[in-house]
Amino acid sequence: MLTHPSFPERLKGGKPLLTAWCGLPDPSVAGILAREDFDAVVLDTQHGSIDFAASLQAVPLIAAAGKPALVRIPVGDFASASRYLDAGASGIIAPMINTVEDARRLAAFTKFPPVGERSWGAYGALALSGLEPGEYLRTANDLAVSFAMVETREALAIIDDILAVPGIDGVFIGPSDLSIALAGGKGLDPTSAEVDKALDHALARVKAAGKIAAIYAVSGARAAELSARGFHMVAIGSDISMLRTGAHAALAAARA
Repeated sequence: MLTHPSFPERLKGGKPLLTAWCGLPDPSVAGILAREDFDAVVLDTQHGSIDFAASLQAVPLIAAAGKPALVRIPVGDFASASRYLDAGASGIIAPMINTVEDARRLAAFTKFPPVGERSWGAYGALALSGLEPGEYLRTANDLAVSFAMVETREALAIIDDILAVPGIDGVFIGPSDLSIALAGGKGLDPTSAEVDKALDHALARVKAAGKIAAIYAVSGARAAELSARGFHMVAIGSDISMLRTGAHAALAAARA
């Protein structure tokens, strides 16, 4: 089933969900990672080389493994969010949401009326979910999650206002960009003390709002730390980093 009615509920269920992160352009990579013990798979169309066509091929491969697919869209490309949801994605991650108006635009394209302004055309989701059109329309706003990325000083300063926008289900923290912003462009350190302080603040505000806190982790070890801190969803590394790690491990074993 392509749409996962339990996915938003699972995000608040107490056990952190761990997701794979895919940017390579071959959709089979996402399909392979979906067969591992990840809870979901994120397709990164912002910084990854996977494009719209390949992502649409990846979504049913992920669904065939029984997993939800999420898509990180390029900055400001809210119209594509609707198209990914039409194809059956279970979540949208939108980068650089720095104003309330940004958050409202995201919600407008990801939620049907009366919450948003998403237009009808969910034929891929219907075909793969088995839902009737009327049932999909009634439930779609609760089937998929809309994440506003918080990765700047501006977003941190108005995080309560972003969370208060109807249709925004939670925030997704980008710790690398956040570290650059907090350092005034002087450095990149997603595990710095200043970033950790910002994470504590963001996590507290999200939980106070009763919404979902998600974040990117550069490694499994960092993902364990962030899960223990209380994030609801943690994305681990990337397909490229996992490929390199596997190659390094195999070569080290061969040369030992």
